[in-house]
Amino acid sequence: MAGIMTEQYDKTGGRLDVMRRVVEEIIKHPPTARADPLEQLNAAFLDAFCRRNGQTFQRSVRTLAQYAEEGGKNGVAAEFFLQALDEIPNEIENYAGSSAAFARTLRRAGDLLAKDKSPSEEKRADICWSIFFPEGRRIQGREKEAAAELRLRRSVEVTKPSSRPIKNPFTEILFTANVLLTVPLHEKHIQNLSRPVREAVEKAAGERQLFWYDHPVPIGVPAENNEIVYGLRGLDDTLDFEMRRGNLGEGVRVPCLLSVSVTHEKLREAAKNWIKHELSRHQLKHLEVYVFTETGTKRLVDEVLVPAGRRFATSPPVDDLQGIFGVDGEYGRHYSFLKAVAALMSVMVDRRIRATFKIDLDQVFPQEQLVRETGRSAFEHLATPLWGAWGRDAWGREVELGMIAGALVNERDIAQSLFTPDVTFPEEPPRCDEIIFFSRLPQALSTEAEMMVHYDGAPLDGKMTCLQRIHVTGGVTGILLESLRRHRPFTPTFIGRAEDQAWLLSVLFSGERPLRYFHQAGLFMRHDKESFAADAVRTAAVGKLVGDYARLLNFSRYARALPWPVEDIKEQVDPFTGCFISPIPVTLAVLRLSLRAERFFREGVAAEASELLRLGSARLLPLLGESAENNVSVQYERERAAWDFYYDVLDRLEGALDAKDEAAIRLKEKTEKIFAACRV
Repeated sequence: MAGIMTEQYDKTGGRLDVMRRVVEEIIKHPPTARADPLEQLNAAFLDAFCRRNGQTFQRSVRTLAQYAEEGGKNGVAAEFFLQALDEIPNEIENYAGSSAAFARTLRRAGDLLAKDKSPSEEKRADICWSIFFPEGRRIQGREKEAAAELRLRRSVEVTKPSSRPIKNPFTEILFTANVLLTVPLHEKHIQNLSRPVREAVEKAAGERQLFWYDHPVPIGVPAENNEIVYGLRGLDDTLDFEMRRGNLGEGVRVPCLLSVSVTHEKLREAAKNWIKHELSRHQLKHLEVYVFTETGTKRLVDEVLVPAGRRFATSPPVDDLQGIFGVDGEYGRHYSFLKAVAALMSVMVDRRIRATFKIDLDQVFPQEQLVRETGRSAFEHLATPLWGAWGRDAWGREVELGMIAGALVNERDIAQSLFTPDVTFPEEPPRCDEIIFFSRLPQALSTEAEMMVHYDGAPLDGKMTCLQRIHVTGGVTGILLESLRRHRPFTPTFIGRAEDQAWLLSVLFSGERPLRYFHQAGLFMRHDKESFAADAVRTAAVGKLVGDYARLLNFSRYARALPWPVEDIKEQVDPFTGCFISPIPVTLAVLRLSLRAERFFREGVAAEASELLRLGSARLLPLLGESAENNVSVQYERERAAWDFYYDVLDRLEGALDAKDEAAIRLKEKTEKIFAACRV
């Protein structure tokens, strides 16, 4: 095996050699004592990648092959690194062969390293970014100019305000949120559960975990650490403020629908009952809450959508409908469901609903400060003629502003101002893996340029001109159902990170007027996660890193599966969303993982390093290989067809109901019963 890989590496000649030298510059001289098996494996990979000499390479590959043959968790990591060593040379060679610009960049980097054997930190980072991270290179050292340029690219001239703006957001908007649930962390939390919930939880604890999420809520957690209670009480308090302000009438109940994603299948039985019990202890005066687990979504598919498809369309793709319309699995699945279910609810349950708006339950509207700094409350911000307007973007393209996006402010920063970025430009130079890829830099840029905008006159007044958004967060976003049903955006179910941004990519250039988010300046939610669930945030840190690496692979392949040139997509969504669309995603993802683990080992946090390597290799290994890339394209096409079928059925159901069709009326009654059963 080592001989075969040596031959493969030799084929790339100086192209891969430049990258080897760059990585050698980053890691310098690794320590020789490697007690931990995973530390040995990581060192073996880095040694093999840099290949200081043929013997080192062959010895490192033999080490990896030995662990891979032994199997177990260490074997998975070894297999992952072997697969990466096989794929990276091909990826680099293919891209350098197809891109003259990249080939020139490699030659230029090689010349610079040859001239300067000990480059400064700044120069080394610049050389690395020219190869791996050109998006960051265009920002570093010119942050203000880059922000001004990005705002210009995101500017939209409003050509037609909405002819039918939201007027009563309390009845016209379905609010949604996602809940992530897992088994209890402590025995004492189990004892406080009701008997049916406790029995379901105990069964779940004994079964295999199916899904992994960032900081899920453990069933039984005290109310003060329960973000479900926290977020819904916060929304109820928001509505209380609106009532005192004279906006909300007495007795009006605002609909709020929760999707509940669980880590273990048996938790589906317990989820709704536990949430209902927890909410019953905290009087929600203004909310009408619906809770959908996979059990409820399956009922909608089996009892409503499939029969409706057979009655009003062609033979329904049952398996594909069940695959896309649900809440368990990667984040993209529940994200699409929360939009699509609003359209179903508006047709079959409540025709007053015209839009949906998603919040995250660790966030609240800071109402008093919103009014003080912006002159409007949260719900007053939602009643804007920009939502549904038409405009012309910086490329002269006609666009439809059917989606709204607000911004976040951290609880610790809000005393300064609402307009305080929750992600700031880094003050420290990039280290180790950040010299390969430093997404915080473009994230800080888009936060500053897109989310901190005031509509205070020229060039952006919020009436005749506004800003479109590419970088959005999972919450503080909404879409008009008319736009949803016309454009049919969705997030593929293989997307597990930045599902909100993947959602827009699905329709980026579709239609006569492509769908866009507009920025509602001053619409902020306060992010409070650290104040009541700091332990959960820390626990999830490694998982978030791994999700970021998977995002590189998934977004890069997703962009290639879309029906538009990748170059056009990149031009539109750079720098932050676009930096995860790379022509060399395997190289980037693997090096980021390995170098971050090396950094952790050197900093003395071996437990975090080992967890990162175990979790990262297990998560990323299935994403390597040509078949993984082909699967993305096939899956995207199947899911696009399934969503088209879904919205076709909705259109025909609506027409049949208007025509008083008896079959449609029976399906409407069935839908109402399912929603009633999911109400808590």
